[in-house]
Amino acid sequence: MEYRRFQDTIILRLDPGEEICERLLAVAGEEDIRLAQISGLGAVKAFTTGVFNTVEKKYYANDFSGPYEITSLTGTLTQMDGKPYLHVHMSAGDSEGKVVGGHLNRAVISATAEIVIRIVDGAVDREFSEKVGLNLFRFRDGGRG
Repeated sequence: MEYRRFQDTIILRLDPGEEICERLLAVAGEEDIRLAQISGLGAVKAFTTGVFNTVEKKYYANDFSGPYEITSLTGTLTQMDGKPYLHVHMSAGDSEGKVVGGHLNRAVISATAEIVIRIVDGAVDREFSEKVGLNLFRFRDGGRG
């Protein structure tokens, strides 16, 4: 992993064998990021994505392995209980052009990943919602910026 910070933007490169979520959380800790938007692309050799069943309030995981190109990596970095909290979705295509994806649980880089982290001046926390079954944004000031 290597990255450079340019004011409110971090340009991050991940290398073969590195795991995306682990590295994003590491950068968040190193840079004391409390709120950011994430986007990226690259190539992975193994990943797990989940789909949330809103009726059951449960995630169902799907594991994939082989050569995949990340077609979209997008998400947010916030905080929950004073720690960095990552919420990222990823889609990736195989050699036949079939794309799969969902909520990203883990993804291991095969070649590289190029990720942009745009830091937002502020902080948004997370709080578990019994009604929805997910950790939702919790705005400190009532939600107006």
